[in-house]
Amino acid sequence: MDEPINSRREFIAGALATVACASCSCGKDHHHVTAEEVQPSGEKVKLLSMNGEVIEVDRAFLKPVPDLPQPSNEEERKGIEGKKFVMVIDLSRCKNVGKCRESCNHAHNLHPDHNWIKIYQMQDSVHTAPYWQPTTCMHCDEPPCVKVCPVDATFKRQDGIVLIDSDRCIGCRFCMAACPYSTRVFNWEDPGVPEPIASQHYSCETSQPQKKGTVGKCDFCPDMARKGELPHCVSACPNGVFFFGDMNEDTVTNGAETFRFSELIKDKAGYRLMEDLGTKPSVYYLPPVNRNFPFESGLENSQPQEPSEK
Repeated sequence: MDEPINSRREFIAGALATVACASCSCGKDHHHVTAEEVQPSGEKVKLLSMNGEVIEVDRAFLKPVPDLPQPSNEEERKGIEGKKFVMVIDLSRCKNVGKCRESCNHAHNLHPDHNWIKIYQMQDSVHTAPYWQPTTCMHCDEPPCVKVCPVDATFKRQDGIVLIDSDRCIGCRFCMAACPYSTRVFNWEDPGVPEPIASQHYSCETSQPQKKGTVGKCDFCPDMARKGELPHCVSACPNGVFFFGDMNEDTVTNGAETFRFSELIKDKAGYRLMEDLGTKPSVYYLPPVNRNFPFESGLENSQPQEPSEK
């Protein structure tokens, strides 16, 4: 397996590498695209270019990604062309800190009683060791939730992400019944979304604002992907449990380490939940072997999960 690639920038924004190169002369003299002089910081940052090559750029020449215009509903439902997003969760690193859940809840302004990321206490048999299992929407390639939705509120994009259009959702909960992973929650009451977010037009990519009488779930943060950034759960986890990436580029990262997806799954015996159902999830797990933390160290952060139905 390839050695992990240290990176402070998410690999999925291959365009960042292009911007970085355009901002410098790639020689000894570095100049901003304007006439303003930029002094090298001496701190090098490794980036993964669009053709899969690792390049090293001085941090001073990196530019922030500009704010992009809000995509239309049609663009949100279509997805990002050429991408096939995938997530890998390393169970050996999970300590049940809960930062992934907190970050997700904050970023999506979820109701305090709702969690789109659930962290389960797992034990395969009476004689095996327990472990923590973060569970998100699986963004299946054959999603049963999409097939049963009568109004096309739940849909699958060309980049593999399964989203919910709350403007179409009628609250029938057929999708909740069809999901074998129990990853969806129903807004039985007003989510209490703060202004001015509550008055905004609903966005499928941000899943905001959540509305009473509709279903919510993990969305893989496609709004972050458009900006070349990682999902909130990935960047918030202090132990690097979550890896996110593009299967077409065969690369996943947790922000500090980058691996070839195929080699990581092969070398670490990656697997998917309930494989026999034929849903073909886009979330893979690495088994909890050679764990970084004892199971007991995460008990203090354990909390009961909300019921899937009222």
